[in-house]
Amino acid sequence: MPKKPLILVTNDDGITAPGIRTLIRLMNEIGDVVVVAPDSPQSGMGHAITVNTTLYVKPERIDDGPQKEYSTSGTPADCVKLAKHEVLDRVPDLCVSGINHGSNSSINVIYSGTMSAAIEAGIEGIPAIGFSVCDYNWEADFKPSEPYITTIVKQVLENGLDPGIVLNVNVPRLPAEEIKGIKVCRQARANWVEEFDKRRNPQGKEYYWLTGKFVTFDEGQDTDEWAITNGYVSVVPIKYDMTAHQYIDQLNSWNLND
Repeated sequence: MPKKPLILVTNDDGITAPGIRTLIRLMNEIGDVVVVAPDSPQSGMGHAITVNTTLYVKPERIDDGPQKEYSTSGTPADCVKLAKHEVLDRVPDLCVSGINHGSNSSINVIYSGTMSAAIEAGIEGIPAIGFSVCDYNWEADFKPSEPYITTIVKQVLENGLDPGIVLNVNVPRLPAEEIKGIKVCRQARANWVEEFDKRRNPQGKEYYWLTGKFVTFDEGQDTDEWAITNGYVSVVPIKYDMTAHQYIDQLNSWNLND
C-alpha cells in the first residue's frame, strides 16, 4: 500500500477555530495529519516569531481530530518552526494553513498570520498552501470551499511546487452553486486606507482603535480581487524572495560609491 503523505496543518485563528477543524477533516481523507496551531487567535501577526518569551507546546485531543495534535503559545510562524524541529520526526510532504476566517487576498498577504505560516513552511523547504474564505464570521460556512481545497491539495501533492513558491488561495463568500471555478491570478494592487479612532478610557488616558476600509486600485481582470468579486476561487503563486529583481540595474546606475 502506498505511504500516505504527511500533512502539517496550522492556522492563525487558533486550534479550536471552525476553519481549521474543517481543514483537518479534509486532510484526514488525504494523508496522515499532524496539527500544530496557536492556542489563541493570532490574526494580523504577519511573520512575527517569538524571541523574548518562552514557548509552550501542549498535546491536544479536539473532536475527532488526528492522533497528533498540539497547541502552542507561539505565533503561526512559530508553529511551523516547532513542528519541523521539535514535533515531527520527518519533514512533511505538505503544509496547509487555514481555513482563515476572512480574505487574505492582495496586500493582506503581508499582514496575514495564515499566509505567514505557509510562507514559513516554504522557507523550511515544505510545499505549502494558505486557504482563506472571504467571511469573517466565526460561524462561516466552509462547505462550498471544500471541493476546491481538496482539488488544490491533491494537485500540489501530485505536481509539487517549485522551491520558494507558496500558494495563496481565497474562496468567495458564495453558495456552492454560485462559485464558478478556480482562477490562477496575480496579486491585485490594493491596500487599506486607514484611520485611528482616538478614544479616552475611564481614567482619562488616550488610546487608539485602528479602523479603515480596503480599496482596490487595480482594474485588471487577472487579479485575485477580480476573481473573488466575480465568483471564482483565486489561486496566487507567491514567493518569499521579495527582491525587486527588475530594479537592480536601475540602482546600479546610481552613483552609490562616489
